[in-house]
Amino acid sequence: MKKMNKVIALLLATFMVVSLAACGGKDKSSSGSSDSGSKKGSDTLTVAIWDTNQESGIKEILADFTADTGIKTDVQVTPWAQYWTMLEASATGGSLPDVCWMHANEIAKYAESGMLLDLDDAIAEQGLDMTKYPSGIVDLYQNPDGAQVAIPKDIDTIALWYNKTMFDEAGVSYPDDTWTWDTFREAAKKLTKADGSQYGTAFTISENQQTYYNIIYDFGGYVINDEKTKSGWDDPKTIEAMDFVADMIKDGSFPPYTTVSETDQAALFQSGKTAMLPQGSWMVTAMLENEYVHDNCDIAVMPSHDGTNKSIFNGLGWAAAKDSKNAENAAKLVTYLGTEAAQKKQADLGVTMSAYEDTSEGFISKDTEKNIQAYIDMQDDIVMYPYSKDTIAWNDMSIEELVKAWQDPAIMADTCKKIAAQMNDDLAAE
Repeated sequence: MKKMNKVIALLLATFMVVSLAACGGKDKSSSGSSDSGSKKGSDTLTVAIWDTNQESGIKEILADFTADTGIKTDVQVTPWAQYWTMLEASATGGSLPDVCWMHANEIAKYAESGMLLDLDDAIAEQGLDMTKYPSGIVDLYQNPDGAQVAIPKDIDTIALWYNKTMFDEAGVSYPDDTWTWDTFREAAKKLTKADGSQYGTAFTISENQQTYYNIIYDFGGYVINDEKTKSGWDDPKTIEAMDFVADMIKDGSFPPYTTVSETDQAALFQSGKTAMLPQGSWMVTAMLENEYVHDNCDIAVMPSHDGTNKSIFNGLGWAAAKDSKNAENAAKLVTYLGTEAAQKKQADLGVTMSAYEDTSEGFISKDTEKNIQAYIDMQDDIVMYPYSKDTIAWNDMSIEELVKAWQDPAIMADTCKKIAAQMNDDLAAE
């Protein structure tokens, strides 16, 4: 109980700080009412997500659940930037949504506080075989006692989008499975125009899963050790990988930092400012719905280094609030969403790749003209997204330090060592 009170107090303190900065009002892009938490007197299950690109597909799957069970649902979309503030506010008020998405960055504090429903009995009743999901995602969503508190929703991988029109104009061959990171670097140089109207690529610093984390692990480095006790930012191979990134910045193949700080990497690619883009599978729908991208671009597997072609993977989890007045029905919903049939439908609808084994082939039908298969191929050598109990602390710190190195790439190696020292302190405090 003392531990639970400590975590809830931490959530309350975090919310108070964030709410002061966000008091300008509710984000107009969210849907549903923000006050309909699990203690509202309705039998309808509130379902909280953050991605509008997945909303329509999720609603279709939930409609199947309602048809099967008679249990109604209400999907509420809150953008990522406000989602965790909303969830913290709900947690401190004892009114978490009945069902919600969880992420590697945030799961620990909710799981350790006892706010999430133990799903083990519901899993047994539904007959879910947890060995059908990637073990890294299954383990991620367990509480300290080993109980499952979220069902794996999906698995994501990283692939390389490229602008065929720009490649043709520059006389550069399209990316394929023979490409190395050196090939990528040389192509980026050729695809960059001296007048600043076009760049080879761009990495948004905060988008580490989609960009430099993959290079770090390809080069043999690491971000955190398996025991979650030591940073790998000062490992020689990690520094070598990040020096490679620094060299690309020096080449001029990236837009200036002022540009990437104001416009994220996807927007730059979608507007024809960059020729290549490492991008997560969760962004496929948004990419394909962009007319310019649809008409000019395609997808390839990621480059390799010394024979390794790794993709950082992660996966969301479906969790249920322990204090929900509809806890039994909430457990039925999250376990239903983990079934082979529901997971296959998620992929077939093009929502995203699914976590359940061998159910994602339909994901490529999102657009048969594009090589979406590259995302499935990237599952052959995957590395779990680096996380610990308090990922946010050292993740935010590392991004803040890397901003300096993006502006002055000569300090990249020293920056990596500085990140490691602070991250080790953060890990020790956990």
